[in-house]
Amino acid sequence: MVKPLAGVRIADFTVHNAGPFCTHMLSQLGAECIKVESAQRPDIFRKPHPVYGRLGPASFDQVASNKLSVRINLKHPKGIVLAKRLVAISDVAAESFRPGVVGRLGLDYDALRAIRNDIILLSVSSSGQSGPDSHFAGYAPLFGAWGGLGAMTGYADGPPVEMRHVMDHAVGLNAAVALIAALHRRRATGEGQLVDVAAREVASSLLGEALLLAAAGAEPARTGNDHPRMAPHGVYPAKGEDVWISIAVGGDAEWRSLVGVMGAPELARDPRFATAADRHANRIEIDRIVAQWTASVPAEEATEALQAAGVAAHASWTTREIVADPHLRARGAIVNVQEPDGKARAAVGAPMRLSKGSEIGIARGTPKLGEHEDYVYGELLGMTKAERQALQDENVIY
Repeated sequence: MVKPLAGVRIADFTVHNAGPFCTHMLSQLGAECIKVESAQRPDIFRKPHPVYGRLGPASFDQVASNKLSVRINLKHPKGIVLAKRLVAISDVAAESFRPGVVGRLGLDYDALRAIRNDIILLSVSSSGQSGPDSHFAGYAPLFGAWGGLGAMTGYADGPPVEMRHVMDHAVGLNAAVALIAALHRRRATGEGQLVDVAAREVASSLLGEALLLAAAGAEPARTGNDHPRMAPHGVYPAKGEDVWISIAVGGDAEWRSLVGVMGAPELARDPRFATAADRHANRIEIDRIVAQWTASVPAEEATEALQAAGVAAHASWTTREIVADPHLRARGAIVNVQEPDGKARAAVGAPMRLSKGSEIGIARGTPKLGEHEDYVYGELLGMTKAERQALQDENVIY
């Protein structure tokens, strides 16, 4: 039994997070992903930075796990030749530079199609490969802001909220779906294609009903944790310091169950809260009452009682709690991998399961820069040690 994308090879020139997250997801599905960097211009996320509770390349660790690593100096003409040799034995080439960069390098779709006529090129950028704004650079906060998602996120009396890594990952997931579709089409037709993913358009695609409301002449606004019909609906303080619980009540039966668990059945008879519409109209008072109760109860205890009563509720978990969760561990959503220094660390596995085929997910940890050149240059490209050494001496493999 093999993984669903076994046999697919990706020459991965992506950097930062959005593009690398796409190829990371495909690698978990079985694609052989060869990440291209150089000592002169390594992926910026290889640089240690204080995030996720530790000083290290945490972002890179997440999106580079499972990948192979080779060095190619794309500033050297012979580096471009070497990159083309790699593309020639690959099914997909992926890049996330600003539009125009791969063209100047001689690695755009037309150039790669001349090497392999069924190649699929993925290009991830801020605003796409065409159009008046295609020259704009961008990072995750810009994607959400420019795409309108930031303006719809936050509280009514506060500013738009910056969307960061979740935006990169949404872009990467959309790119992964598009690439799988392109691979499926190539299997049917034998033809490759350019897959053009614009990050700001991904953000706008997530706005859904807000865009429809605006098109109809309404003015959608930030609503915080409010829901247009449900109340209570929000995140409430639980007993302890910075401990929270999320509660969402969808109907009358759930409301009665909630107030029963709270030990306040009289609220079910309160005319202010008689119907869903009444509860929504008086949601500020409901939130005050619910928060007063949740603040006196440990989050896990409240979760267990509410779930048993049929109320959608759960503690708002910290990342530390997620990493230690036996359920996620049992499903392989959190796994341990080995870092280059030999230490084990927790990693986020594939968020899906397939009933047929071998187990998908992460097979290895973060690669060292150039770690797999013996395999890629030696076995796949058939280069001799002398050829490789000559390219290293010229700072092509560097």
